[in-house]
Amino acid sequence: MSFKGIQLLDVTKEYPGNQDIKTCALKKVNLTIKPGEFVGIVGKNASGKTTLARLLNGLLLPSQGRVMINGMDTRDRRMRMEIRRRVAMVFQNPENQIVSPVVEEEIAFGPENLNLPHHEISRRVEEGLKLMGLREFRHYAPHLLSGGQKQRVAIASALAMQPDYLVLDEPTSMLDQSCRRELIEHLHILNKQQGITIVLISHCMEDLAGADRLVVLQQGSLFADAPPWEIFRQDDKIVGLKPPDIVRMVELLQKMGFNLDNKITTRAEMVDQLCRLSKSVI
Repeated sequence: MSFKGIQLLDVTKEYPGNQDIKTCALKKVNLTIKPGEFVGIVGKNASGKTTLARLLNGLLLPSQGRVMINGMDTRDRRMRMEIRRRVAMVFQNPENQIVSPVVEEEIAFGPENLNLPHHEISRRVEEGLKLMGLREFRHYAPHLLSGGQKQRVAIASALAMQPDYLVLDEPTSMLDQSCRRELIEHLHILNKQQGITIVLISHCMEDLAGADRLVVLQQGSLFADAPPWEIFRQDDKIVGLKPPDIVRMVELLQKMGFNLDNKITTRAEMVDQLCRLSKSVI
């Protein structure tokens, strides 16, 4: 029985450089992502995050090593279409992905290219509109939508392909705080209620505070792979990341004598912990 999930096995990716000197974006990376996980990918600029994302559905192929998706090798041309159906990609700027003049037509675009029957296409469009809260915008032109709404259209279009894995490369970087929070909430709903594996790349640690684990890349190598609370409490100078404000608040309250759990990384966890503490005091 083939492995279900994503595996990177000793993956190295090199790009051609000046004077025949190759640039190494990833170096011997070994990584496993299991079905149903919510995994964050973090690191400084040029650490290899986008390269890793594009390797996951065969947009890029490894120079060495193998990328396996549910047991399928991305180097196998015969498997590439199925791999790209299984692993959907959403990029930083949704306008670079949107090709149709109407929202519902955009969501239908992928299933239509699979030559699915009309009733199945309609079902997937309705499901995508519902999941991403876009029903009222179904007849809108995408260019009239806000940045957050456009990003949700891009995700709905990806979901219409019924992928096992959704890979998002900096999807919140162009959004304001409200749209950012709304989009992250939608991703957690997809993960918890629909069982879709989420791989999220982001510079904003608040986006990743609720992930199951964070994979930290540093100069193309896998530097760390651990739950968010462990990553956030490592030395800033080593990881090069700014922890969420909630984590800093926990550290400050602990110094003031409050008995708070080190694993708190989200506002919901903080509220729950403070409520427990207040009840114990009363």
